[in-house]
Amino acid sequence: MGRNHARVLSSLDGVELVGAMDPAGDPTGAARGAPVVATLPELLALGLDYAVVACPTSLHEGIGLALAADGVCALIEKPLAHSAAAARRLADAFDRAGLVAGVGHIERFNPALQSLRSRLEAGELGEMFQVVTRRQGPFPQRIADVGVVKDLATHDIDLTSWVTGCPYASVAARTLSKSGRPHEDMVAVVGELTNGTMVSHLVNWLSPLKERFTAVTGEHGCFIADTLTADLTFHANGAVATEWEALSNFRGAAEGDMVRYAIPKREPLLVEHERFRDAVEGKGTDIVTLEQGLRTVEVAEAVLDSARRKAYLPLQSPHPPNLAAVTQRS
Repeated sequence: MGRNHARVLSSLDGVELVGAMDPAGDPTGAARGAPVVATLPELLALGLDYAVVACPTSLHEGIGLALAADGVCALIEKPLAHSAAAARRLADAFDRAGLVAGVGHIERFNPALQSLRSRLEAGELGEMFQVVTRRQGPFPQRIADVGVVKDLATHDIDLTSWVTGCPYASVAARTLSKSGRPHEDMVAVVGELTNGTMVSHLVNWLSPLKERFTAVTGEHGCFIADTLTADLTFHANGAVATEWEALSNFRGAAEGDMVRYAIPKREPLLVEHERFRDAVEGKGTDIVTLEQGLRTVEVAEAVLDSARRKAYLPLQSPHPPNLAAVTQRS
């Protein structure tokens, strides 16, 4: 992921990519001509305003704490940390330092989900009943230190809370490990949000079919977002009476019009970096805060705990919301 960040940052208005840190060097030229150093002290010596942390999850805490101690703002890839305790330490460190920090939950910047959230906020769906996500595909060789819950399911946990504007109240989950690795490869989750909306997540990296599917069903129909193609469609509840007696006895939803929206499709990673750059410059903007990233890690840990215990788990009340979108750097 680091090479994608370098690609975007190297051409981002108002930003100069001054260097990268990678103990393995840069044999492919991913740093776009910027110097590549082997250690964090060497990187900090370049005089950073902010850094992007795109390394194995187990290293997020140590690097993030060092950046906070040195007064450097940070965009930390998801998940925020390998554990909720580590995520809390990161959030506290950047808060104490008065630094802008965010989490790279890139799905929030997908055009289909941005449009979906706006339409839900406008009340176009009416009462929400259910959120269903499917995220599956082949095993990514780059992942070695976490399982599918923290690597992939955190996308769905975060986007579900974000598009609905509602935190999780409970989860129940089952996992499988089929690849011979010490971590889970597949998870099925059912849960409930605090407003009563039912959620369901199917996530794995054991499938040759790559799928990124989000459906939100409610009073007026169903929104379907495909984040691979950035398409959003709406299936409306039918308002036309049917003359087929067997179907007319059904007192639920009926098929109505289907609309595929024409929406601008900008690269989510570019939008994410534009927002974070603006936050570092002290401009009001919408980024994924460390408190929000912490909450996602807490829900992921509850999913894993539920799977281990084969039990339904209520979640504690969410932390008080961070009312400021960003904390301006002193």
